[in-house]
This record gives sequence, C-alpha cells and structure tokens, in this order.
Amino acid sequence: MFLTKYESPIGMLTLTAEGDALTGLWIEGQKYFMAGIRERSDCRAFCGGLDKACRWLDRYFSGERPVPSELDLRPSGTAFQRMVWERLCRIPWGETVTYGTIAREIAGQTGRKASAQAVGGAVGHNPISIIIPCHRVVGAGGSLTGYAGGLDRKVWLLEREGTDISRLIRPRRGTAL
Repeated sequence: MFLTKYESPIGMLTLTAEGDALTGLWIEGQKYFMAGIRERSDCRAFCGGLDKACRWLDRYFSGERPVPSELDLRPSGTAFQRMVWERLCRIPWGETVTYGTIAREIAGQTGRKASAQAVGGAVGHNPISIIIPCHRVVGAGGSLTGYAGGLDRKVWLLEREGTDISRLIRPRRGTAL
C-alpha cells in the first residue's frame, strides 16, 4: 500500500493506493478517518495511483471538472456499499440527489428493498471522499444532512461545483446532524 498527503483548500487530505488503484481519500479529522487501513506502518510514499489522484485533485481545486471514471477506484466495502458508491459517481456536477432516490434506484436494480438509512450508512462510510462525490447527497426535501468531513466542507464543495444551495435546507443551530 502507498500513502501520501495532499494540502487542499478544505484541509489536509490523506490518500492511499495499491499500484495504480486509489483505495482511499480522507479529509483530516473526518469521521471514519482511514477506516479499514490496517498496515499503516508498511505504507510507502508514492505510486502511479496516487500521482493520478493528486493530479485529479489539482484539476478539481483549480476549477476544472474531472470525473471519477478518469481514475481506477477500488474502495473496499460490502457489495451494497460498492453499489451505492458506484451510483454516487454518476451524480452530475452541480446537482444533488437524495438518499431516498438512491435507495429506490437500488431496489429497482436488485429487486430487494433498500432504505434511505442503509444508503446513508454506505454514503457515510465512503472511503474515497470528494472523488466519489458523497457530498452531492442530501436528505429528503433537500435538507443538508451530515457529511463525514463536516457540514461546512460539504457546503464548500457544493458551492465550488456551482450547486444552487439556496434551495437546500440547512439545519438550525444546535440541531444534531
């Protein structure tokens, strides 16, 4: 496994890869930071997957619109989580989708019931933040719900992408996310 740090406008990012495949991208201090990474002491400095991901991030933060499919993404998770993360990669730039919508789409694909809460759990455990755009998922009726990297960062990313956040409902101060 390879590991590097990336200084971004929203804070320090930690990236992991195996060869050319990106396996993780976490915002410093986020919930589930480096979850599932067991052998941190064996991490090396850099590889092709990290180089490509850092160039992707350079483009993203400089105003370009790179897409997740430009990278070899290999997040580790259950079959359900991977299905959710694949769906997140198809949310268009500047748009949002609800947890419930994703749940209904997955239920339609699999023929098995999926709940918005289960989708929320998978979204919250996304190990490749920003690139797999979990920040584009909102609650029912457009409510801005929690983000593992922090709600302020979620808003920053959405605004960066030109999302009309005026139509989204922010939680009241003191309200649990």
